[in-house]
Amino acid sequence: MASITGSVEFEVRRPRRSVIVGILLVVWVAAYFLLRGIDTLVLGGQETTPFHRWLTDHRDDVGQGNAVFDGIRVGVDHFVVLLQNVLAQPSYGRPVPVIGWLGVVAVAAYLAWAFGSWKVALLAAAGLGFVGLQGLWQESMDTLSLTIAAVLLSLLIAIPLGIWAGLSDRAFKVATLVLDLMQTLPTFVYLAPLTLFFAIGPAAATIATVIYAAPPAVRLTAHAIRSVPLESVEAARSLGSTRGQTLTKVLLPMSRSTVVVGINQTIMAALSMVTVAALIDAPGLGQTVLTALQTLDVGVAFNAGLAIVVIAIVLDRVTTAAGDRPWRTASVRRKVLLGAGAVGVLVAVWFSRTYVWAAEFPDTVNIGSRIAVIATDVTNWVQDTFGGFTYGVRDAVTNGLLNPLEALLTGSPWWLVAAVVVALAAVLGSWRGAVPAVVCSGLLVATGLWHDSMITLASTLLATVVVVVVGLALGVWAGRKHRVDTWIRPVLDAGQTMPPFVYLVPFLALFGTSRFTAIAAAVVYAVPVTTKIVADGIKAVPVATVEAANSVGSSSWQVISKVQLPVARRAITLAVNQGLIYVLAMVVVGGLVGAGALGYDVAAGFAQSELYGKGLAAGLAIVLLGVLLDRITQAAARTRKFNGTVRGDKL
Repeated sequence: MASITGSVEFEVRRPRRSVIVGILLVVWVAAYFLLRGIDTLVLGGQETTPFHRWLTDHRDDVGQGNAVFDGIRVGVDHFVVLLQNVLAQPSYGRPVPVIGWLGVVAVAAYLAWAFGSWKVALLAAAGLGFVGLQGLWQESMDTLSLTIAAVLLSLLIAIPLGIWAGLSDRAFKVATLVLDLMQTLPTFVYLAPLTLFFAIGPAAATIATVIYAAPPAVRLTAHAIRSVPLESVEAARSLGSTRGQTLTKVLLPMSRSTVVVGINQTIMAALSMVTVAALIDAPGLGQTVLTALQTLDVGVAFNAGLAIVVIAIVLDRVTTAAGDRPWRTASVRRKVLLGAGAVGVLVAVWFSRTYVWAAEFPDTVNIGSRIAVIATDVTNWVQDTFGGFTYGVRDAVTNGLLNPLEALLTGSPWWLVAAVVVALAAVLGSWRGAVPAVVCSGLLVATGLWHDSMITLASTLLATVVVVVVGLALGVWAGRKHRVDTWIRPVLDAGQTMPPFVYLVPFLALFGTSRFTAIAAAVVYAVPVTTKIVADGIKAVPVATVEAANSVGSSSWQVISKVQLPVARRAITLAVNQGLIYVLAMVVVGGLVGAGALGYDVAAGFAQSELYGKGLAAGLAIVLLGVLLDRITQAAARTRKFNGTVRGDKL
């Protein structure tokens, strides 16, 4: 038998993944009708499992009496109280804070001017003045105090870690794994476990905010350090610079803009978390929004939510300007003006400590109550005028899509759903997706909240489908049209500065308390990040590739579907991944406005001591859902499309 040496190609045909997925879904639906109602692991709202009761009984055994945790809690609490005494609360035997409203406005405007421009300074002064006119000055200062405390502590930890990860490959790999996990977890998840160690109160809220807000600064600092051109580093070392001198004289100065972006993201994350941390007794605007949502007072919720948005815009613009402007190379004239401005700030602070009118924000003009009344009136008008339409849309989507999907997930036996999830993970992402699916599914059953987890998963999946469709459409449009990208990018950036609580208010007015309210808010919350990632992926497609497709007569649709979308597949998969995580975060928060399930379990655990263990288990279930969805989508992104060709060298 002769041997043939050379290169021989032959086709190995395998079923398309979409076909296998379709077969799995059909088999699942068929099995559902046969096994419906068996092994569904339903648990009522007030029911608990032995695991939940064990968690409740032993919650004080974890952190109580531990010198380390008590020391951290006391230290953080003192730091927060110090900032509140300076900005928000009566202190040191005085009926007013150390710095009154005039001093705070003057300091904020001066910092905005020093690190940005006079326009940013005007925005800062106007923004703070507006929240004062809303009648929410003290609440706003409480929120600002907690945010500042959390940001300072976050940066104290994050910047050194980011520098370490930027200089060490091993540290970078470990940091990436940890940060990926931390950034997949919704805000609710951080609250329950920390109350075990630090009890309910401002300290636990601040520590939760620190943990939630630190990852962006770590990641972007590491990225900035690693992005400095190697030639610059080698030039510094060739001149005899030590590692410390290279870091302080080359790496950090050249990384400043990116590091400031990380600080900006940390501030936004901290503000978002501080408002949600109202569930564990964090003071400030979050408490006002939470109380209004619980009483369905849309007007008060809107007024407080508007104040949160204003503070977010001010903080975002100031830090963004600090990153854009070369403020360290200011002209002599500007330095003189800044010196004169500093004197003016000191005068304003003195006035705020000396005179009541400059210490307590005047209450002669209170537009907050008027805003609340207008918001309530508009809500009533919208419900009376468009209620038939909005409630009709809600009921149509709920009955036509959400209820069937939820019935499929909650009515099927738990082991059937778990088997389908594992099989889908294996098909979409090979073993990289199957192993986490097996582990997470088993642990979800162990939490005793399988049924509630499936309700949350149903809302998450439905909202994600809408997010992906809208995000793809807007992202492709923005990626192909520079003018469109220029117009919608600021809107998307603004959308990402608003905390989750804020999104619930308008949809509560439109759709009332329901699961659909959380889904609608989740769509609006997640679309900005999805759109931006898709747009960046489309813009990254090589121009030569697009021109080659156009040169052979391809239509616009053919260029999009045959060239740009396939080439940008990894970016699109990342967009789906981030969309899922953002949707899950908002669906969980939606438990406060009728979404129920895991979000409600967490909130009930804080409100009712006998349900604390169940709330803690719900937080764990949310983590497991987040990890499950994240691992599957990331594994799918890493799996290369099989091309059906096998090459043999000898036959």
